[in-house]
Amino acid sequence: MKRFLKIRWIAACALTVAAVVFWGFKSGDDRNFQVAKNIDIFNSIVKELDMFYVDTLDPNKTIREGIDAMLYSLDPYTEYYPEEDRGELEQMLKGSYGGIGSIIRYEPKLKHTVIAEPYENMPAAEVGLKAGDILLEIDGQDLTGNTDVSKMLRGQVGTSFRLKVERPGEEKPLEFTVVRRSIQLPLIPYYGKLDGQVGYINLSTFSGNPSKDFKNAFLDLKKQGITSLVIDLRNNGGGLLEEAVEIANFFLPRGKMIVTTKGKIKQASNSYKTLREPLDTDIPLAVLVNSGTASASEILAGALQDYDRAVIVGNRTFGKGLVQVPRPLPYGGTMKVTTSKYYIPSGRCVQAIDYKHRNPDGSVGRIPDSLTTVFHTAAGREVRDGGGVTPDVSVKQDKLPNILFYLVNDNLIFNYATQYCLKHTSIAPPEKFEVTDADYADFKEMVKKADFKYDQQSEKILKSLKEMAEFEGYLADASEEFTALEQKLSHNLDRDLDYFAKEIKNMIAQEIVKRYYFQRGGIVQQLKDDNDLNEAVKVLGDLTKYKEMLGVPVAAK
Repeated sequence: MKRFLKIRWIAACALTVAAVVFWGFKSGDDRNFQVAKNIDIFNSIVKELDMFYVDTLDPNKTIREGIDAMLYSLDPYTEYYPEEDRGELEQMLKGSYGGIGSIIRYEPKLKHTVIAEPYENMPAAEVGLKAGDILLEIDGQDLTGNTDVSKMLRGQVGTSFRLKVERPGEEKPLEFTVVRRSIQLPLIPYYGKLDGQVGYINLSTFSGNPSKDFKNAFLDLKKQGITSLVIDLRNNGGGLLEEAVEIANFFLPRGKMIVTTKGKIKQASNSYKTLREPLDTDIPLAVLVNSGTASASEILAGALQDYDRAVIVGNRTFGKGLVQVPRPLPYGGTMKVTTSKYYIPSGRCVQAIDYKHRNPDGSVGRIPDSLTTVFHTAAGREVRDGGGVTPDVSVKQDKLPNILFYLVNDNLIFNYATQYCLKHTSIAPPEKFEVTDADYADFKEMVKKADFKYDQQSEKILKSLKEMAEFEGYLADASEEFTALEQKLSHNLDRDLDYFAKEIKNMIAQEIVKRYYFQRGGIVQQLKDDNDLNEAVKVLGDLTKYKEMLGVPVAAK
């Protein structure tokens, strides 16, 4: 009864306030009236459901789903973070969090979480945790079936906990005391000098303060005598706009416009120029990009392209031309809201997804190339908006074989690396490490013992074709051809493991190297056979061609 009277009182107050707002706005701004009207309707729906719906509502869950659906109808970057999720937002903005510094994953077959990759010089690695360790208990609490162990591992910096793990090759569980630290994700996981005096810097994020680390890495490479530089922005999802401007300033003169933002309100519209003297305006640059290069990464790559300062190599970038800022909300919540679009020096916006014009089913698609607009670089080269940054040199990407996907998905490569480490206390440096034929023979034997099964897409397609031929009445006449094709496409594990040995060996080597040399070792292994990097080095090695690519087109002279 008390609950009923309380809800009636709240409803009465809400209706009174709504009535005042209703008539106040009705006589003035119709748009404000529409906002107030619909807020009142939403409040009324929640109250009616809370009172009359057959089951008891969880207000946090029900209203949160309504909020999320409302925000997603705008764009996928405007998001609500309640107080309990603010840590996730802070990690996104700062690139750091309180924890142990390790990638973990839940394994359904084991019903436990496993250490997948500890970060170098972080608490997990320093106490001796290794990839493959199975997490059993935290402070005595059983973790069996717990799919969200990450929340238990994270916490206030300086706090500690006891962790019990099961390690392959060890008879008894191991226990570790781990002290949480502020975990800064590697901003530059690797940089070094390649053959031919070419420098290489892998920049993983624009969160935190990567410009400082980038500057130090570049100056160190200059001391080593590099004569050109490759900046790797592949799979860099962005971060802070100001950091992209700062790094662009290292290679562009002072006073250059890097990016402008345009929003509905004055505060959302800004211009960002280079403010300092550059480090080097002459060194030849190549920037590696792919479909995972987004946001602040596209600002840096796009600005260097628009000023004809670097050759962009790889594949078209993601196309995120929207800017978000955090806005405080009641009860400790925060909303990350899209406030503006950004435009790089040529005047183009790289936004690729058209969220304003949704399909009837609510889905969205990329802006078609036919609707994009031509802009020009400082030297007069044509570039387009509406679809990310298109590279100057496009590189065809090798498709991973189907069998490799299943080997990774079934953890066979991961488990083999774990067993390999039990037998080898050390390995050669990543630049020289190789998976031998004997190692690969051991791996194939392990795969066979695991009774490994995988789908062959060719068999699936052939089966569908056969069913369609039968439906259309062609099967009888083509039965011999189908039989012959079925025999040629029969499932043959030995054949596939040998045919795709190069790709599988590379993946095994990368997993093994990371166990000894962490993320930087994995990158070195990846760069050994990297089509994008090879093309970038080729371009930088031919200075005449490099200058021609960045020069004024013949038609524009």
